[in-house]
This record gives sequence, structure tokens and C-alpha cells, in this order.
Amino acid sequence: MPKATVDRIEDDVAVLVVDGRQVTRALTTLPPGVREGDVVDLEAGTVDAEATDALRAEVRTARTRAKRGKKPPPTGNFDL
Repeated sequence: MPKATVDRIEDDVAVLVVDGRQVTRALTTLPPGVREGDVVDLEAGTVDAEATDALRAEVRTARTRAKRGKKPPPTGNFDL
């Protein structure tokens, strides 16, 4: 069951990640309403909601870990 993650959508083309490789597909060949970050079952032509939710949870966890211990950006007026 081949699955792909929608990396990004550029105009009418979707850039997908399949087995670690980037491939492009016409947006019209994917399920209606597909969004960046969705996991698509390429055989069934559907968005795998469960896999998409799991992937988004992984990304949230990774972002939280990456931010841990980092200071917030300075506030106020300053010159660069």
C-alpha cells in the first residue's frame, strides 16, 4: 500500500515524499481538499486521516523538543 506525504503544493502541482524521494503529481490527481502535511494512500486515492494525525503529532513533539531550553526572542526596539 504506497503512501505519500504532501510536502508542498505549488500552483496546480503537489510535491510528494514517497519512500524518502520527492515526486511531483498534478494536484487534480489527488483527493479533493488535500493539504500540505496530509498522508495520501496512492492506491486508494484517499487521505489517510489516522496517518496524517500521527504525523502531525510527531511534528508537534519534535518542535516542542527543539524549543526546549531556548530563550524567547528579545522584545522592544533594537537596531540590527
